[in-house]
Amino acid sequence: MHRGVAVATWKFGQAAVAASGAALSDGGSAMDAVEAGIRVAELDASEHSVGYGGLPNEDGVVQMDAAVMDGATLDVGAVASLEGVRAPISVARRVMTDSRHVFLVGEGAGRFARKHGFGVEETLTDEARRKWQEWRGSPNRNGDGHDTIGLLSLDADGNLAAGCSTSGVGFKEVGRVGDSPLIGSGLYADNEGGAAAATGLGEEILKFCMSFQVVEFMRAGLPPTEACRAAASRMLARRPETAEHMAAVVALDPQGRAGGYATRDGFSYAVWRDGEATYTEVTVVRA
Repeated sequence: MHRGVAVATWKFGQAAVAASGAALSDGGSAMDAVEAGIRVAELDASEHSVGYGGLPNEDGVVQMDAAVMDGATLDVGAVASLEGVRAPISVARRVMTDSRHVFLVGEGAGRFARKHGFGVEETLTDEARRKWQEWRGSPNRNGDGHDTIGLLSLDADGNLAAGCSTSGVGFKEVGRVGDSPLIGSGLYADNEGGAAAATGLGEEILKFCMSFQVVEFMRAGLPPTEACRAAASRMLARRPETAEHMAAVVALDPQGRAGGYATRDGFSYAVWRDGEATYTEVTVVRA
């Protein structure tokens, strides 16, 4: 019997899928693996686009977004503009299991977290504060790029799960939410079709419900990488200007096959399987 598979976005996904693999090897569920892996990225202060250490908004406040989806039940939980929690993926999972709603935002998300035992934590590191101060003093106040952690898992029972977490675009407008916590855009999981998670410019990704598209392409018979390529190609055909930005997606099908693709070069993803984590740099092939 297989021990499961995990796939995650970007280079820091290697440490994340290793943690997911440990959870799977210990008999954990796909959802356990997703939470364990994403928490590794969230709690790594050196990563400036996820969790603790993430860059703040234009007011110098770190606001985080996260979501989870269970492919067996289609249950979901999500939070957005959450403050004072270093690992928002755990709050998102708690929303899924303990709230009568599925998506909580801002002050309400924070109140829910406090009610369920999540203490108020400092989320702005000295380095992130310094970067914000430099941005605030710059005459060219553009946003800072970011790399969402999206993680997918298949457990030994054949169940899929997906999770996504980000602190969003650096120095974003207060309350800005991208694709990451939006079910169907930032992530989607269904045991009957597969799982997918997106990363890149959320303002573009959410226009296409990119993760849902990928799952539907897999449901129709495409293998994961081709499903990801089909979604990226549709985006580029409809909005060619998307090629100037990064919009990428990873996928995992019910058979445990993994893949990924993007609208331009520079994307990478990690896969854990059979006790080993591998790393793939995606090359975009233009038609």
